[in-house]
Amino acid sequence: MRISNLKNVAVVAAVLGTLAALPAHAGKTLDGIKARGQVVCGVNTGLAGFGAADSNGKWSGLDIDVCRALAAATLGDAEKVKYVPLNAQQRFTALQSGEVDVLSRNTTFSLTRDASLGLHVTVTTYYDGQGFMVPVKSKIKSAKQLKGQTVCVQSGTTTEKNLTDYSKASGLSIKPVVFEKLEAAENAYFTGRCIAYTTDASGLASTRNKVAKVPADHVILPELISKEPLGPMVRRGDDEWFAIVKWTIYGLLEAEEYGITQANVDSLKTTSTDPVVTRILGVSEDTGKLLGLSKDWMANAIKATGNYGEIFERNVGPKSALGLPRGVNNQWNKGGLMYALPVR
Repeated sequence: MRISNLKNVAVVAAVLGTLAALPAHAGKTLDGIKARGQVVCGVNTGLAGFGAADSNGKWSGLDIDVCRALAAATLGDAEKVKYVPLNAQQRFTALQSGEVDVLSRNTTFSLTRDASLGLHVTVTTYYDGQGFMVPVKSKIKSAKQLKGQTVCVQSGTTTEKNLTDYSKASGLSIKPVVFEKLEAAENAYFTGRCIAYTTDASGLASTRNKVAKVPADHVILPELISKEPLGPMVRRGDDEWFAIVKWTIYGLLEAEEYGITQANVDSLKTTSTDPVVTRILGVSEDTGKLLGLSKDWMANAIKATGNYGEIFERNVGPKSALGLPRGVNNQWNKGGLMYALPVR
């Protein structure tokens, strides 16, 4: 290679290196968030463990903690969130129209939703699958015993389509009883209008715990009939905000992997010598500038909500009211599917 060509390569490399180090443009969504002083988060109308408000109007759940982490990362304060309850039919329109900045509402990622709605899927925060719940007194032990039976289901969901597909593929001739609102579908099941109720298995556990008069009178059947990767969605057209949502979740996942917790995040800033830990906490490197955020963006998020494992255990884990096992939602190095892209 000629010397002149080598010089050209060196110049291009230098320019690219300089561009990579430049602070990111904030993006219109982040600009709007900073101007109003709030992240507007689309959430469930009431699904215990994922997104529900108590009698005092205080929201909690796994999806809620994602909203809180985003507020802490962008505004330095996890309480600066406006929660907008959305049913299944409203959720995508609300995000498309700009009514909410992010949809964090136990929403399944699928090709159709990612490619045709003008939306982006981000990162899976809970790996789920669709199941069935039946009364113990029905003596039904398997979904295969639902042949010709009525099943309550919410419309406008992947659940409705999955039920039709499963019934057809298995030759069960299941009779769907469809309701627009989640509460109506739940009530119909518990009043005996349907022999079974179907939704994501985590949702079944939530409904049984929250709505059933005697939770032990209802059993969740062992079969899962679909893959339901759940997580936040954002609008297309704002790559900067898309990146912020993705990397905040990856940061929470990687924080768990490297032992950064809500309790030790401050002390690790001064005591840790692990280069991954000091990078995540903004001590050795300023990754925040690449996202248009402060250098302690990830430390703020972890301090507000804890790492992903803490969020899981608090809201849906074995010691929570839902009592769900960690299972496939464990870290990749512990037999699960949670694998964070590296924050570096």
